[in-house]
Amino acid sequence: MTMYDKVRAALTRSSMPPELPVARQAAVAAILHGPDAELLFILRATVAGDPWSGHIAFPGGRRESHDASLHDTAVRETREELGIDLSSAELLGVLDDVGPVSRKKPLVVRPFVFHVPELPAPAPNREVADVLSAPLGDLLRGVDRGTMPFEWEGHAITLPRVDLAGHRLWGMTLRMVDDLLHRVDGAGTGLSRPNENRR
Repeated sequence: MTMYDKVRAALTRSSMPPELPVARQAAVAAILHGPDAELLFILRATVAGDPWSGHIAFPGGRRESHDASLHDTAVRETREELGIDLSSAELLGVLDDVGPVSRKKPLVVRPFVFHVPELPAPAPNREVADVLSAPLGDLLRGVDRGTMPFEWEGHAITLPRVDLAGHRLWGMTLRMVDDLLHRVDGAGTGLSRPNENRR
């Protein structure tokens, strides 16, 4: 069974979640590509006032009034940010909706998982500083995974993180990644997942 077969089987067991009546909706595309099932990420450009400035993320963004669905949002945003057309790509499934824990205004982000056998050369727009990929197998094994200190509402807490090409994958995007990983191997999410120092 290939890695893609495992992902298909894991996501086929899940039904499409209902769209929530939240004013601020967004969607992202988790794109698996190549023979090694690599997961595509973007490094967001540094922009003053943007809370996700400089973060590793999936391509995506807020739903516009002309988007027929959140799936359309993910496809449109990926085309705008990377010049990659997912309209005919295989949709492997949908992960759980995710929202930031530290923002007062409600926001729901829906991750769609796509399969693109041969990824075309990305053409990043000004919102994207770099394009990165990580083999899903490495993420499952906990390669370059560890923890990081973080201050939230005046409290010191510990969060999971993954070091990726000199940058740090954490927060909402890592929660989406962990959802996918747990569906595939059942090894947990967040701080409970195995890493290089704790198998």
